[in-house]
Amino acid sequence: MVNGKNGKRNGNGNMRGFVPDNGINDLIFKELIKRGYSLEGNTRVWNIADSKLWYLTPNQSQAYLDLDHDKEYKKGTGQSQGEQLIKDNIFEILEEIGDEPINIVDLGCGDGEKAAVIVKEIRKIKPNLKLRYCPIDISGYMVEKAIETFSKLDVEQIIDFQYNISDFENLENITPLLKKNEFKRNLILLLGNTLGNFEINELLYEVRSGMVKGDFFLVDTAVNDNMQKDRIESYKKNYFFNKWLLYVMTQLGLEKDEIEFGVRWKNSRLEFYYTILKDKKVNFQNKSVQFNRGDQIIVVIAYKHEQDDLISYFNLYFDNVMFRVAESDGKVLALCGK
Repeated sequence: MVNGKNGKRNGNGNMRGFVPDNGINDLIFKELIKRGYSLEGNTRVWNIADSKLWYLTPNQSQAYLDLDHDKEYKKGTGQSQGEQLIKDNIFEILEEIGDEPINIVDLGCGDGEKAAVIVKEIRKIKPNLKLRYCPIDISGYMVEKAIETFSKLDVEQIIDFQYNISDFENLENITPLLKKNEFKRNLILLLGNTLGNFEINELLYEVRSGMVKGDFFLVDTAVNDNMQKDRIESYKKNYFFNKWLLYVMTQLGLEKDEIEFGVRWKNSRLEFYYTILKDKKVNFQNKSVQFNRGDQIIVVIAYKHEQDDLISYFNLYFDNVMFRVAESDGKVLALCGK
């Protein structure tokens, strides 16, 4: 393992100040005020769907991991399809990547379990290919979990520097720092439908900007299989979904009995939101927000693009795109070069 000397994580595993789960969080509060609300009829809709607000504390991060490992959630998001796509196409992936040492750059690494699937498959076919694991996540807690996962796997090194903790917008500055010694190439991973939580053009642009010739980008994501509306009720009832997203609301100064969790299909995306059940004024740092009964706060969005649109997006930003679709549809895998 490579240990960085620059940067020191605090006790909650983040490269930022400690944020209590039961107090108002200044980042979330400021984001709400900055964005304001829009009117849909007489309903005020506050949209704070931003991944940087989802993993601010260890409890938030662990709540997401609990959701990610829930059997019903994994079934609904097609995680097993994604893993099978990787296994079915690993020979073609390795043929493109070649035999030179390579960094496995795991964007939004979570606990590293999804990337571990790829490494295990690589080891079956090319046990001598030199791999170095580079987990990147906005949550220091996630990075530490991923490092724990990969410490049990056969990789030459695990990069543990301060730039592990970063959002995707900084990728262009991070990826050149990883290319040291014999590891001159990057295989950038974006797994588990993470693509759907971002505006696709912005994200693909950021990834491409962080690549040079010889690098690869491997992504799996869900497509619109016209079954999203059927999944809404199961998402609404999923204990782990509400447990995870509730942390955002309580850090806005709202109590769980003052809000109601909801999910809907709208604008070609799933929207996870809360409805305010009673009027409440929240005061924080000499500012205040008046929430009205019936207000809605969107906390997560998940785009489900059409398959043909996805192919067009990938071909717009990358060269030599290998695109594979799961037999049951609903899930795609793309390997992109630059």
